Amino acid sequence: MSSEFGDPDIGLMLRFQRGDEAAFEELVKRHTRGVLNLVYRYLGDAARAEDVAQDVFVKVYRARKKYEPKARFSTWLYRIAVNHCLNEIRSRKNQPVGSQPIDDLLEEPAGEHPDSRLSRSELRRAVKTAIDALPENQRMAVILARYEDLSYDEIAEAMGLSLEAVKSVLFRAKENLKQSLSRFSGESS
Repeated sequence: MSSEFGDPDIGLMLRFQRGDEAAFEELVKRHTRGVLNLVYRYLGDAARAEDVAQDVFVKVYRARKKYEPKARFSTWLYRIAVNHCLNEIRSRKNQPVGSQPIDDLLEEPAGEHPDSRLSRSELRRAVKTAIDALPENQRMAVILARYEDLSYDEIAEAMGLSLEAVKSVLFRAKENLKQSLSRFSGESS
């Protein structure tokens, strides 16, 4: 089924709305990894990320009757995931605990010199720490832009912000990250 957004996932969601459980299973299969990555990057806790990602799909299941295709399906799905992450952080009442660095931030080339590997690993930890230290809305915007590759319009929809607000949030996030990571900018590679 095609849609005005050219998004086959909308067709699957509409089929699911009409009672096709296999369409829901296909949506889960297509989007589990993306939702899990988003939640993990935001929360920094792999075990909790799995629980929250599962909660996101439970919410999708329950919200099927209210679903209206106003944007890409993934944008609607990320909106649910963003809200769950923000609720999770608020319920903790503190920033996520620094966890192991995300392995796919910077891949290490084969045959790389051990010193280069060490500085790359240090940079990876510093980037993770700097992102984790951002205020909630800046952190989420960075994750959606950098790791989920959403457009500014999609980020605005997912976060419930205006396009101008997203631009402002990302600008402030970039400034904060530049300041946090300034010690790396003077190093030669």
